[in-house]
Amino acid sequence: MISFKDNITFVIVTFNSQQVITKCIESINYNNKVIIVENSKDHLIKKSIESKFKNVEVVIAGDNLGYGKGNNLGISRVKTQYAFILNPDAYLDANTINELEKAQLLLKDKFSIIAPNFYNNYGNFSKKNYFDTSSKVLEVDYVKGFAMLLNLKNINFKSIFDEKIFLFLEEIDLCRRIKNKNGKIYLVSDSKIFHSEKKGSSSCFEVELCRNWHWMWSLYYYNLKHLGKLKAYNIAFRKFFSSIAKIFFSFIFFNKKEYLVHKYRLSGLLNSILKKPSWIRPENIKI
Repeated sequence: MISFKDNITFVIVTFNSQQVITKCIESINYNNKVIIVENSKDHLIKKSIESKFKNVEVVIAGDNLGYGKGNNLGISRVKTQYAFILNPDAYLDANTINELEKAQLLLKDKFSIIAPNFYNNYGNFSKKNYFDTSSKVLEVDYVKGFAMLLNLKNINFKSIFDEKIFLFLEEIDLCRRIKNKNGKIYLVSDSKIFHSEKKGSSSCFEVELCRNWHWMWSLYYYNLKHLGKLKAYNIAFRKFFSSIAKIFFSFIFFNKKEYLVHKYRLSGLLNSILKKPSWIRPENIKI
């Protein structure tokens, strides 16, 4: 019988993340297969990484697919029971997998997702939700997408992630769909992960504008999908007028960066309301 540790394939979606990916890969046991989906056309990245790490397969997407669709592509190549979704700017602690294995044995594999804890603690949850207080396995409604272990045997979706979402809330959407089908999601407090937020890709201003656009697009789309039109419209109404006000004041005070940020936030919201796809990419942005 294959062991828990050997039954894990790591899936990492990257976008020109060479500056951080080496540390991430080196934290993974070399016996585990790693599938990297590079959201570009750069075949030199594939050659460079695969020459250094024999357990790594780099899939060149040929386009910027986004987080969800990129992960779905990687998961489609997974042959193990578990797919560990990991961001390129995250890396494992020495005991990350050992603690997840303890949780897997305790839960008797009756889970859809288990996730490690952020190194300085994930957040505050009520103790009444603990599955087992001695082992610190906490049942939660959602976990963040930078590190999550999917039990593919217990997730019966045609597409794991919603591919309409390019960026933001994809993992929250997945967790909500799992909970709607009575699936179980757990956070393992003693399993630690290190995560350097926003360091997995370029930090140029075009990327920041793109992130702001997609945050608003995804926020409205998620609320409409899960909470209904009334709630989505209510949130959109407040965000719309907030953005208008911030655009006005940043224009008056000649703050070009703030003006552009809120202009793109407003554009993302309007595109989502009008049911346009999450189309914008950093290369589309001209400052």
